[in-house]
Amino acid sequence: MTTLDADAPDLEYAGRTPYVRYTESDVLHDLIHPQTTEPLEVTFVVATQIMELHFNLLIHELERAIDRLNGDDLPEALAALQRCVVTQNSLISSWELLSVMSAMQYNRFRSSLGKASGFQSFSYRQLEFLLGAKDAHMLSPHTGMPAVHARLQAAFDAPSIYDATLALLSRRGLPVPDPVLSRDVREHWVEPDAGVVEVWRQVYQREDELTTLADTLTAVAERHSTWRFVHYTAVRRILGAKPGTGGSAGLAWLKRSADTPVFVDLWEVRSVL
Repeated sequence: MTTLDADAPDLEYAGRTPYVRYTESDVLHDLIHPQTTEPLEVTFVVATQIMELHFNLLIHELERAIDRLNGDDLPEALAALQRCVVTQNSLISSWELLSVMSAMQYNRFRSSLGKASGFQSFSYRQLEFLLGAKDAHMLSPHTGMPAVHARLQAAFDAPSIYDATLALLSRRGLPVPDPVLSRDVREHWVEPDAGVVEVWRQVYQREDELTTLADTLTAVAERHSTWRFVHYTAVRRILGAKPGTGGSAGLAWLKRSADTPVFVDLWEVRSVL
């Protein structure tokens, strides 16, 4: 036996290799089913699936962060949020896959989407709910999928990452207003609260681990806004002002989303530091 043979990996397996079993890569590769002859349709499908996997990872990390905030384990919550930022950077860069697709190329397979639209993504909707961007109407598309609907309803009814953060700040002795702590967590937080802005001002004066939490949440919010804006500009470049495939106003729908940031108080506090 030569040295090369001695160093070679095991090459004989019965059935699926351990790698395939662990990663389910055979399942992944069998999920690409273009319906037209347009080459860019494969790119579109793969890019969308990559985004879905990113959404799933972000859900995992945000749920971990919420759990650790509720347990007063700030280091682990911060670690999960910092991983979110890295994942968001990767998610945003996935739009580059579609940067080579022209409007004409998209039009050649757009009809194959039927009424499919990105707003129907239940993983993206759960991600938005975890970030506090809640809209009860967005539960409706998923009523025909009971397990998915129950999962989304649970996320909708539960405190978001921002709610969990404010609860932790209150336990740490900061003056979070009582009406904020007792508010209906199913409501979308779209306007800054003067009392919460003041709390964040005090956090930034401390320059400690809570300040790191504030900056990390701001990084998450910034990248989520960037994701929304890049989505908006990609649709504007490829689709223009046409109605969305799912019956939405298309560009106008995305523009409203892009113009509504999450964690609004963290943006407002910059003006008073």
